[in-house]
Amino acid sequence: MSAWTSDELDRIGRAEELELTTVRSDGTPRKPVTIWVVRNNGDLFIRSWQGQAATWFRSAQVRPQAHIQSGGIERDVELVGADQSLNEQIDAGYRAKYMPVAASYVDPMVSPQARATTLKLEPRS
Repeated sequence: MSAWTSDELDRIGRAEELELTTVRSDGTPRKPVTIWVVRNNGDLFIRSWQGQAATWFRSAQVRPQAHIQSGGIERDVELVGADQSLNEQIDAGYRAKYMPVAASYVDPMVSPQARATTLKLEPRS
């Protein structure tokens, strides 16, 4: 796997949303979904506000690969289960980034159901 560049981290981390295209088990792309993304140090994280019921999340559990577009960046990524010890930091990232623009949506993003779906985006070569 390759690493994120500083420019990619900055641009995706500042972007309000991320377009995520997961992959079906046969390798074909699903319909893209728009979700929130937060940066924590040198990593990028996503969550499902619908918890494990979201189609994109269930797809990621079967085949943890996706294509992302955000902040003018396009990359193929691996969707890796996040270290749960980072949840407080990731929650803080969601609150800091999204509370000013969409406060009513932040609570679901920091709920136990959403926390259980936290995935780290790792760029693929």
